[in-house]
Amino acid sequence: MSEKNRDEKRTARERLAVEREKQKAADKRRRTLIVGVSIVCVLGLAAVIGVLAANAGKKGSEKAGPVVAPSGAQGKDSLAIPVGKDGAKSTLTVWEDMRCPACMAFEVAYRPTLHELADSGKLRIEYHLVRLIDGNLGGTGSLRAANAVACAQDAGKFRDYHDALYSNQPKETDDAFADNDKLIELAGKVSGLNTPAFQKCVKDGTHDSWVNKSQKAFQGGGFTGTPTVLLGGKNIYQDQTMTPAKLKQMVEEANRG
Repeated sequence: MSEKNRDEKRTARERLAVEREKQKAADKRRRTLIVGVSIVCVLGLAAVIGVLAANAGKKGSEKAGPVVAPSGAQGKDSLAIPVGKDGAKSTLTVWEDMRCPACMAFEVAYRPTLHELADSGKLRIEYHLVRLIDGNLGGTGSLRAANAVACAQDAGKFRDYHDALYSNQPKETDDAFADNDKLIELAGKVSGLNTPAFQKCVKDGTHDSWVNKSQKAFQGGGFTGTPTVLLGGKNIYQDQTMTPAKLKQMVEEANRG
């Protein structure tokens, strides 16, 4: 082999070696870049999660306003909104969540009977508003709706607005009642309710702390679900034989006695 050919082969090997080193360097830079970008993405995601968690913590730890009971509220800590005659011989205690489908089902089935018995002076109903669904599914619809119903109590329109909300209750997983504008819109279904005073009460969350206090009382009472419907201390909602007709008979018998 001539000296010239040996030089050419050596030069070719050297060029190949140089190209290989360049390729290795390029691969190393690419891997470094990928790892670097991945780290930035992870750190960025962690930062976003941290901000969301911090904001959530701030929202949950906001200083609650004073406990303002709605007008006419009675009972321990003024947590009960009464409907019916004070001197009625029978008292029905209802713990309910305006977002709760079982509460709506109870209302639909028993509403005519409850109205009849309350209007005739035979039954007094004490409504306690809680926010159980907010805790179970998230959101604020239970709280917002309960506050709005308390605002309606201030205006002397509790029962009509209470019925209007249940008649327009969204699905349990739809937190539509979290929208104050929606609650104000539904107030239009009750004559004379949608006033500036009512709107301000709803938007300001005037009775939010009162609702939260009612929720604590519900938990402290050992109740586990809504509705909890007590007559004479007995949870009649758990009685599988209970019907509107049977409830009416029990109340009328108590009045005769």
